[in-house]
Amino acid sequence: MNHDELTSGRVLKAPENFLSKDGIKTVVAQARGGRRDFIRNAFAAAVAGAAAPAALSQVNPVPVEGGDANILVLPEHAKGLGLGVATDGYGKPSKYEANVQRRQSPGLTQTTQASVSFAPLQSLFGIITPSGLHFERHHQGWWDIDPSKHRFMVNGMVKEAKVFTMDEIMRLPSVSRFHFIECGANTAAEWGNVAVPTVQYTHGMISCSEFTGVPLITLLEIAGADLKNGKFVLAEGGEGSSMTRTIPMSLILSGEVLVAYGQNGEMLRPENGYPLRLVVPGVQGVSWIKYLRRVEVGDKPYGTKDEAIHYIDLQPDGTHRQYTSIQECKSVVTTPSGGQVLLDKGFYNITGLAWSGKGKIKKVDVSVDGGRNWRQARLETPVLSKAFSRFNIDWVWDGKPAIIQSRAVDETGYVQPTYKQLRAVRGTRSIYHNNAIQSWLVQENGEVKNVQLS
Repeated sequence: MNHDELTSGRVLKAPENFLSKDGIKTVVAQARGGRRDFIRNAFAAAVAGAAAPAALSQVNPVPVEGGDANILVLPEHAKGLGLGVATDGYGKPSKYEANVQRRQSPGLTQTTQASVSFAPLQSLFGIITPSGLHFERHHQGWWDIDPSKHRFMVNGMVKEAKVFTMDEIMRLPSVSRFHFIECGANTAAEWGNVAVPTVQYTHGMISCSEFTGVPLITLLEIAGADLKNGKFVLAEGGEGSSMTRTIPMSLILSGEVLVAYGQNGEMLRPENGYPLRLVVPGVQGVSWIKYLRRVEVGDKPYGTKDEAIHYIDLQPDGTHRQYTSIQECKSVVTTPSGGQVLLDKGFYNITGLAWSGKGKIKKVDVSVDGGRNWRQARLETPVLSKAFSRFNIDWVWDGKPAIIQSRAVDETGYVQPTYKQLRAVRGTRSIYHNNAIQSWLVQENGEVKNVQLS
């Protein structure tokens, strides 16, 4: 690969902040009437306003001739003293990355306390989501709870109900594991047709972190739980909505389910459940109870409101599927993706993320012609169970229209479906568990758009 090939593929970043607070209110109002005009028009205007590139070296290009002053002239930062050590007691990103933020839902909910923010997948590298960019889903707002006053109780089918302080939990032997957490409603807006323009909004209700805590089975054993007759556990959160979910004991016995206090090497952030949350690998995020205050051991599912009337799958015949918690194998290309612009013909690195709630990713195939032909991508290490896997593949764009897709396969042999295959079983009126193949159309002018193939 020569130098010209390496430098020819430049990508203009997608606008991230194309919806203002007033714009989001307009989207909510339009959504009631089944319209999406405003979000499309707002995004088109943002793309048009990005005609003057503001990404990487594009704002300060290398001169065609005469030498590059950025290397010939010693810059100020090479001639003087910088800021002192620990100027900021807690480090912050560069001011040049200030636009990389999680973004509020454009019309999914009507209040900020019961809403969603989306992680900027298009701006992330590797498999770890920084804690400050982790997506959020709240049912009644978030709290910053005093850990000295927080208590965790185990009751139900146990020899003795136990109440733990944070200090007592943190003194127990801990484990750390990498896992993704995905909202069951991730990609929900796309069930019927294309709804949102960028990967942040199509797939951003997902993140991947290192979680640290105590296996729940350890705490159940301390309380003398009846592990033979106790088939389920009810987990309850401490926020105003009292979020409760049934967790099968089979998952807990495996040791995977954690009572976690750590995330990415530090304590959980308040938005992510500080000081204590449940980690249920491979299961939709609503079961990862935040502000965890209690688990109750029982012998049958509890049928709480968020599993009897919410987080259920509407079927084409009008029936509902209940207790469909596992997040099936899924992937998405993050570059090139919606809203980005390819500025040149030539070499590009297609990259994205794959994950499965049933284990490890086995392989990811990538197509640039809408699924007619597939090539196997490279999987970056580490490849972990129920965690993000990063994939890459080389591509030389010839300047003609292209439809880019990724298709993941997990270690059980499950293959990520097309929209046609998924809708044949699930119809178009569902909300949850959309794991269909995502398509990005690269137009001749380099603009990348969200499309769906029938």
